[in-house]
Amino acid sequence: MKTIFGIICIVLFSSSAIAENIVGTWRYMDDKTGEAKGLVKIEQQANGTYAGTALKATPRAGYIPKEFCTNCPAPYTNKPIIGMQVISGLQTEDQMNYTNGKIIDPVSGKVYRLKGRVSANGKKLFLRGYMGVSAVGRNQTWLRVE
Repeated sequence: MKTIFGIICIVLFSSSAIAENIVGTWRYMDDKTGEAKGLVKIEQQANGTYAGTALKATPRAGYIPKEFCTNCPAPYTNKPIIGMQVISGLQTEDQMNYTNGKIIDPVSGKVYRLKGRVSANGKKLFLRGYMGVSAVGRNQTWLRVE
């Protein structure tokens, strides 16, 4: 009986120490207003990296989402934003951290380096987009869509 209890405890503690990965659908939020901006689906690619595709843009008071990426560099120039791969090359650093990715802002057309961390419960994704060094950039918190 003690052996079974011990095994159950080990399984429970070890599974809670392993964080969920970032695969799934995420609601991205405006880092200034806190309002939902849209949905991105993150999937693992055949080469082991992660990529995110824009699924939906959410209209907000005073803002109508752009349909096309008019300011974006090639190959994104004038492509529809919905269905666009906005995250690419994101790699696993350890169980909770991701690095070496790129993210494109379809509104400005700028491409940023990207790193992130998923919360221990797997419900929040903390992202940092930056140019050059990580100290010069901005943060966003995305929420997992159940």
